Amino acid sequence: MISKKIEKLLNEQYNMELFASNAYLSIASYFTDEDLDGMAQFFMVQAKEESAHAAKFFKYIHDAGGKVEMEAIAKPATKFKSVKQVFEAALAQEKGVTASINKIVKQALAESDYTTHAFLTWFLTEQVEEEAQISNIIKKIERVGDNKSALFLVDNELGKRTFVEEA
Repeated sequence: MISKKIEKLLNEQYNMELFASNAYLSIASYFTDEDLDGMAQFFMVQAKEESAHAAKFFKYIHDAGGKVEMEAIAKPATKFKSVKQVFEAALAQEKGVTASINKIVKQALAESDYTTHAFLTWFLTEQVEEEAQISNIIKKIERVGDNKSALFLVDNELGKRTFVEEA
């Protein structure tokens, strides 16, 4: 049985994951409009992953005796200045998610809620991977600069990403 404080934090995270999914769908739409279909594919996969993460939080909250509280999801950004700005926004979002998960971990440990801590360990590892992946893409985009042919290669590389349901 989780405490009301942990339940509240988990619900905030659940809703944050849903927002992230919508934000990534918005980014995928932006890239589709810009004819960067590989980047659109990359963010479609990101959106599916965030939706899967939300589902994990949904299940855990219920399994741990809590109640899921759904909130209105804010409208994500729809306009961007550059490819680099999009990935920088995605990185900032992932860093926010990491900070939020760390906050829950801190509270779980303060309450000796080792079950919630164990549940969140997978997410902490996932966040390290997410931030590293997006940081590496930003570096590639910086190297590309204004070279449209090189941007095409990055776009092509990102388009190879597929969604794999996480265990």
